[in-house]
This record gives sequence, structure tokens and C-alpha cells, in this order.
Amino acid sequence: MKIHDAGNGGLDGHANRESRNPASSWLRSLAGRITLVTAAVAVLAVLVTGGTAYPLIRSAAVEQARQQLFRQADAFAAAPVASQALDLRERHLLGPDTYELSTITATGTVRGPASQLLGPADIQQVLSGHKVSATVVHDGAQLLVEARALPKSGGIVLSRSLDDVNAASSQLLQRTLLALAAGLLIAVLAGTLLARRLSGPLVRTAAAARRMAAGERTVRVDPAGVTEVRDVGEAINTLDHALLSSESRQREFLLSISHEIRTPLTAMRGYAEALEDGLIPPEDMSRIGRTLSAETDRLDGFVRDLLALARLEADDFTLDLQPVDVAALLGQVQRTWQGAATEAGVELTLQLPEAATSEPLLVTTDAQRLRQIIDGLVGNALRVTPRGKPLILRARLEERPTTAGSAQSPEQFPGIRNAIVIEVRDSGPGLTVDDTAVAFDRGVLYHRYNGQRPTGSGLGLSIAARLAERMGLTLTAEATDFPDDGACFCIRVPCMAATSPGDAL
Repeated sequence: MKIHDAGNGGLDGHANRESRNPASSWLRSLAGRITLVTAAVAVLAVLVTGGTAYPLIRSAAVEQARQQLFRQADAFAAAPVASQALDLRERHLLGPDTYELSTITATGTVRGPASQLLGPADIQQVLSGHKVSATVVHDGAQLLVEARALPKSGGIVLSRSLDDVNAASSQLLQRTLLALAAGLLIAVLAGTLLARRLSGPLVRTAAAARRMAAGERTVRVDPAGVTEVRDVGEAINTLDHALLSSESRQREFLLSISHEIRTPLTAMRGYAEALEDGLIPPEDMSRIGRTLSAETDRLDGFVRDLLALARLEADDFTLDLQPVDVAALLGQVQRTWQGAATEAGVELTLQLPEAATSEPLLVTTDAQRLRQIIDGLVGNALRVTPRGKPLILRARLEERPTTAGSAQSPEQFPGIRNAIVIEVRDSGPGLTVDDTAVAFDRGVLYHRYNGQRPTGSGLGLSIAARLAERMGLTLTAEATDFPDDGACFCIRVPCMAATSPGDAL
């Protein structure tokens, strides 16, 4: 509880800090970051577009002005009198034009604003009948120059400053930037709406997860949003169901363990009170002592089982892998349990395949832990087997399935088999197909058959299943002809190539 309270305090403190600084909280949220990223991308797009558009617009404006001046120069050269009259009329009606008109005499003298713009070579080229198109820098200003020869003699020169062209292109760029700014504003607004739409389901999912962390169950999340967000919501629903099932199993397990532990404690307390009150006659003291010792052993067994489960979940769980002869190991198990089986009136038999007489049944595993699994299964089978009935301990070979054309087959590799199967078969009430699916779940069979047949807490089978999983083995419960043929538990251990018997444990 202290850890839980401290964790909540930390979360509450974090939430309080965020509530005191909402701007910082918004910047760290998904909605805030999506909005910022959208705005940053939009600003970058505007800057790149503006930076690219300015030289393009300016270049296009200059080229357009050059083409216009080119056509006007051609018109003057073709019809100088008419063009000059039209030019004077336009200037009178519309105001000064953007270009200046200069003339070239037959002797090569330039009269007008273009007198300083053409060199002797350019003038000679015009007088010889060639066109001159140039961009000239004069007094720090750039000018477009178009010169043409007149039909009779001399020539004309049209010049235009690029200042007015650049001013016009700047105005066009400003309008373009205004349009881009409007697009930027729309992009930020769209990003904000998108961020809210995307983050909304995640916010609801996070709230549901916090409710689950606080201990609430059956918290339903309606999956919404994009596929990935829906997957998160569905995962939360699955987690809630899994937590509910797990906690239910844990409660059932604790209840069953409490019941199992309470029984010997009640007996021990009763005998202790009777001894304290002097109600036990001297001749019964030995019997009472044996009873107390047996109940103490039961309690010790529960404690050892719980510790075994804890060790199986530890990260430092290690295995001592060595070659193990299954036939020899099962022989040890039979000799160990023979006395208990005889006392219970149960016939304990060992069945081995014929191959075990000529070669060892070798597997690579941890002999001590494999023995622990087998002992647990034999002890469980001995408890449910009626007096006078058999308990069979059996090993058999399970060959690797082969197909036509397979590169590997038992004939090619006689020392390699798929698995050695160790069976522990009792003569008790047996298991149905439904029972086999939950045979290793703690407390399930106990609650299902409590009062109908001999049952334990389920710790033994749970320990055996978890230990087999950590060892990489396969432990299964096989369905039988319920309720007459008993239960059969199988351990499948991968084989290894046969070696000399002296190499096996």
C-alpha cells in the first residue's frame, strides 16, 4: 500500500506541476507537437516558396520587359515615322512611357539618353544592319538596350531601366507572400484540428489506462481514430480483460491456499489447546505427536511450493544441462517411490521401449529439475490412484515425421529421434478434454471437483508446468476415457545422438 500511495503521489505531483504550467504541458502533448510540426512545415514551405519565387518572378519580369522592348524596337525600325507618331500620341494621352528613344545618325553619333550606353563597336554593328540587344550598367543602374538600323540611314535606340521592372516584380512578390501567409494560417488551423482529432482517442485511452492503474476494472474503451490508435484502444480492452482474469485467478488461488493452510492450522491449534488444558491422556501423546508432525509437514510443503513458484519467476534461474539417460532416471524414480506406493496399496510399474536395452535414451537437460517434475507428477498420481490400482511410469520414443524426398529420415540418422516422451499414468477418475485445457492453472480443477474426488491446491501441477516451460520442455495433460481410464501427463524431451552409456548421467 505504501508503494501504491507513493506512486499516486508522484503522479499527482506531476499532474499538479503540469496544471500550474499549462503551456509546458501543451508543448509536451501530442496535439501541441503535431500543431508545432505542422506550423513549422508550413513556415518552411512559405520560406522555400518565397525564396524560390522571388528570383523566378524577377527573371520572368525582366524577360517580359526585354521581349516588349524587342518588339517595339522592331516596330520602330520597320516604320519609324508611324511608330514615332504613335509613340508621341501614347505619351500625350497616357503619360511618359517606360522606355527612352534615342537616334543614331548616319555618321555614328548617338543623340538622346542612350548616348553613353553604346560603344563604337555596337554603333558600327547597328549601322551595318544588325540588331543589338544588351543589358548595360550605367551609373549603378541596369538598363535594357535594343538598337536597330533604319531603312534609309542611321538607326534608333530604345533603352529601359530595370528599376521599374524590379519594382513591379516586388509588388507581385508581396502579393504572392500574402497568399502564402493565408495558406500558412489555414495550414496551422488545419494542423490544430488534425492534432485534436488524432490526440482525442489517445487522451481517452490514457484516461482509461489510469483508471485501470488505480484498480478499476471492466473499463471499456471505444476504439476510434486511425488504425494505430484503434489498435491501442483494442489493446487496452484486451489488457483490461487479461488483468480481470488474472486477478480472479489470483483470488481463487489465494482462497484455495488459505483453505488448504487453515485445515492443518486448525488441527494443530485444537491439539495444542487440548494439550494445554490437559485433556490428552498419556497413552495418546505419541499419536498426537505424529499427527502434529504430519500437519507440520503439510504446512512446510505449501511453503516450499510457494517458494518454488517464486524461484521459477526469478531472472537468475539457471539450468545445468548435461546428457541424461532417461531410462536410468526413471529407474531411480521407481525405486524412490516404491515404498510410498506399496504403503498406499498401489502397483508402481515402469515401462521402457526395447531400444533402452541396447542403448541409452539420451537427452540433454537438467537431470535434477527433470526429476523434480517427474516426482511432482508421480506424487500427484499416487494421491488420486485408488488402492489396488496401477500407476504406470513409462518412456516411449516419438519419431520425427518424414515425407517423401526428405533429406533426413530415421534410417539415415538412427541416433536422432524427435523426442522421448515420459508418461505418468494414474488410475484415478481421469480428465475430460476441458480438464486438460486448464489442468495446470492453479485452483481450477480444485474448485471444479472439490468434494467429488481427491484434489489438491493445484500448486504441484502449476510448478511442474512452469518448470517445464523454463527448461524448454513440453508438458501436457492427455484426455482419457473419462471417468474410467485415469489421467495421463506427458513430458516431451528432445533427443540427442546416442553416445556410450558411460557419458550419460
